[in-house]
Amino acid sequence: MIRRSRSALIYAATLVASIGAFFWIRSLGRSLVSTGAPGPEVPFRPTTSEAPGILLHVLLALVVVLIVARILGAMFRRLNQPQVMGEVVAGILLGPSFLGWLAPGAASQVLPVNTAPYLAVIAQVGVVLYMFLVGLDLDTALLQKRTQAAIAISHASIVVPFLLGAAFALWLYPLYSTGVFSFTTFALFIGVAMSITAFPVLARILTDRGMQKTRLGVLALACAAIDDVTAWCLLAFAIGVAHAQTGSLLFILITTIGFIFFVLLVAKRGALWLVRRQTAKGRTTQDMFALVCAALLLSALVTERIGVHALFGAFLLGTVIPHNSVLACDIRARCEDLVVVLLLPVFFAFTGMRTQIGLVHGTRDWMACILIIGVASLGKFGGSFLAARWTGSHWREAASLGVLMNTRGLMELIVLNVGLDLGVLSPVLFTMFVFMAVITTLVTTPILHLLTESRGESLDPTVK
Repeated sequence: MIRRSRSALIYAATLVASIGAFFWIRSLGRSLVSTGAPGPEVPFRPTTSEAPGILLHVLLALVVVLIVARILGAMFRRLNQPQVMGEVVAGILLGPSFLGWLAPGAASQVLPVNTAPYLAVIAQVGVVLYMFLVGLDLDTALLQKRTQAAIAISHASIVVPFLLGAAFALWLYPLYSTGVFSFTTFALFIGVAMSITAFPVLARILTDRGMQKTRLGVLALACAAIDDVTAWCLLAFAIGVAHAQTGSLLFILITTIGFIFFVLLVAKRGALWLVRRQTAKGRTTQDMFALVCAALLLSALVTERIGVHALFGAFLLGTVIPHNSVLACDIRARCEDLVVVLLLPVFFAFTGMRTQIGLVHGTRDWMACILIIGVASLGKFGGSFLAARWTGSHWREAASLGVLMNTRGLMELIVLNVGLDLGVLSPVLFTMFVFMAVITTLVTTPILHLLTESRGESLDPTVK
């Protein structure tokens, strides 16, 4: 007790002495005059008086987005829906379509317009990292299982909705295009938007229902994997067409193909060497992780510079790292939670800020929205169903595949945001396609439940 009191007295005396010393130094320097030059301007200093306020708004937005996304995600999970769809809906609810309409004052504080550029950068970084993780999760062995059936079904589920979308663009283009790009570019984007499948969401639905090891589950995963690769190649081509003038399109195609071969032949060897080195050391060092991050950013940078978007480079690099290696597991363990919990909800919130349901009004707009949902669903379901029946699946399995391939979710939103950023999609059409992405994904689980559980029937649990 005496020792504690003595320590307190010493601390108080030190504090008083320090304050007294500072005031003495202050009195000595009060009469001094500076004769130095101002010097060069401080680089990267915020130029507006709003800079501190923007940081506060961005931090507040991140907190609100994180909390609302987790709450809605948990609610959707209880409803047997993918958690990511709850987070997507949370982003839309925080935008002008709901919060901005219900409580404009609160919306101006939570997600003010001047935070949009900062949230956009965070969202883009999050999506680039997420696409790398998607490529990392892609099991290339799935492409070799039931190869003939998987290729036939996946290609049918791409070609049929793509062509239907391109044909539907004949009606959409004069009514809803921005007029910035030609019909060719517009039709390519509509076709890609109609034909995308969300491999991660589909995999999560199958895992939640314990179907990932069934014959249907393996076939659906194989089809979705092929779909992902094909769709992202189509998207890269569409972006290249949008960016290119007539003379430079050939250059973009040649450099893109050259980069793909470089990654598959050279970068893959580097990835395998890194996997062997990680195995020899028994752990993933910070230097190894830094090397992977540098390669990821460089790959994204190259494809962005070529003109086919950074997402393609991130996804492509992820595919060359063996998905079942310890290195891949360590990368997922270090990155996945940060990307999924924090960065992706920011992307959903940013998408929600751009989704304006009020723009869709009148009979024609709502009819167009319904037709978009119908064409997208029919194209995916019809192409998958017919191809599955042709390759020997019974009608219930074929119908289940058609429903599963209609899962779009996050991957569709990524495509739509790219189209909106480029100016290919108008805000009205963007909102309509967001509707389509949400609805087609939400109906997947209940329809799949009806198909697989009705009449007490169950699909063969063995993989053939």
